[in-house]
Amino acid sequence: MQPDSIIAMTYDSKEQEAAVRLLEQQCRQAASFHLSSDIEHLVKKDGDYALLCYRGDQLIGLLSWFASEGDYAQINAMVHPDYRCEGVFRSLLQRAREDIAPLGIQKLCYRIPQGSQEGLRAAQSLGAVFDRSEYAMSYAPKEFISPAPAELRLLPAAPQDLDFMVTCTSQAFGDPEEAAREYFLQTDEPERITYIAWADSRPIGLIRVNYVNEDTAFIHNFCILPSCQGKGYGGIVLRQTVDFLLQKSYSLIRLSVVTENARALNLYLSAGFKIHSEYKYYSGSL
Repeated sequence: MQPDSIIAMTYDSKEQEAAVRLLEQQCRQAASFHLSSDIEHLVKKDGDYALLCYRGDQLIGLLSWFASEGDYAQINAMVHPDYRCEGVFRSLLQRAREDIAPLGIQKLCYRIPQGSQEGLRAAQSLGAVFDRSEYAMSYAPKEFISPAPAELRLLPAAPQDLDFMVTCTSQAFGDPEEAAREYFLQTDEPERITYIAWADSRPIGLIRVNYVNEDTAFIHNFCILPSCQGKGYGGIVLRQTVDFLLQKSYSLIRLSVVTENARALNLYLSAGFKIHSEYKYYSGSL
């Protein structure tokens, strides 16, 4: 039997993109749960890293990853249903570990679709432990939602806003300020824009948008200063963000939320977002 070959994906290869889309389709047809290769992040310059496993001319496995907050890499993988239990995932993971190790990353976080028993067993066999569960959501209102009130302004962050971004994120999410600062510096990219929410001439929160491609925008790191919460600012910031993304003709607006965060989930649902899938995250050492 011809040995498998593992190569790094080239973001602008149309042939590889087509092979990944076919693998995703084959995996989805064999599964009773939602699977996604996140292809939009793989075909983007400076997007997620991806490794492809071929047997002959057929793509039988994919593993992608991206560094998150500096200290861990998030892993997403899929293996063709006809080639599972043959070591494909472990071969991809070993190669990924070799590529990740020089970056100083110490932890891996595996994303597993809700309902994937094979994925769960794989994570547990690696000694990974449950970290969190998240809903993936997309904007899809069933009826017209009126424009957001203009009670505050959303302005792109300027360099001098970094200290506020660090303080706001640290207070809202409980992250150490040093880690928050490092995160913002590492994710300072042209396609990822931070917007500061201003009310009464003072900053009260922030929201970030990753402009993935010409159709897709991903909302993340959305937070309001704890001292300003409970005043309706969160709903206004979210609605204003959705409004201007729609004006820019983004047809797919996405975000994710921890399943246990009922307050945020209700906010997103009321703004017109719908749950389309759920993922479990398991963390382990490199």
